Amino acid sequence: MGENTKAVPRHVAIILDGNGRWAKKRMLPRNAGHAAGSKNVEKICEAAWNMGIEYVTMYAFSTENWSRPQEEVDALMKLLHSYLKDCIKTSKKNNMQVRVIGDISRLEPELQDKIRELEEVSAQNTGLHFQVALNYGGRDEIKHATQEIAKQVQAGTLSPDDITEQTIADHLYTAGLPDVDLLIRPSGELRLSNYLIWQCAYAEYYFTNILWPDFNRNELNRALADFAQRGRRFGGI
Repeated sequence: MGENTKAVPRHVAIILDGNGRWAKKRMLPRNAGHAAGSKNVEKICEAAWNMGIEYVTMYAFSTENWSRPQEEVDALMKLLHSYLKDCIKTSKKNNMQVRVIGDISRLEPELQDKIRELEEVSAQNTGLHFQVALNYGGRDEIKHATQEIAKQVQAGTLSPDDITEQTIADHLYTAGLPDVDLLIRPSGELRLSNYLIWQCAYAEYYFTNILWPDFNRNELNRALADFAQRGRRFGGI
């Protein structure tokens, strides 16, 4: 850790976008693009840790992605199963702590078991904190947090007057994680797409036309160099 001596974001969030277009440019099926994007995850995680980044959160599958063609969803679930299996090995090799954020209840039981196994075997690792957003949506996350808080109010264990921003943060899927400092979106799209909308309140945004499978260490360095030039005032002067 620590090859970059400039100001480095503590928490970087990345939207894994452009896999389908990457495949189309090469006259390959969309699933080939997803496979290429999956292989890029470990490379970027290693590069991030070596550059001094402590937390990386990647948007892998959103609550809206279920509306894609069933064939593509099935292929993504198959790829996810394979990735989680490999990640159990790579988390140990790279001393990486892995956590899945999102509503995993919609995933098949075997996938849920793999997720729990991965989180358990990597829980004591002391390297990069790597979060994978699966069946995740920012609005859905806030709805879920609100429901959990409402249950406490209804049970009489929490007064509405005692609800603070921290109360809400503590009930998000990302509870215990620092807010996002830098959000990176490859592929040329200029929007959040319902990703970490609470956690990105004061994040810096970096957009690039590079497609995710082609996003490499040099591209990450460019994003960090851009971040280092930003003036972060958090509402102050």
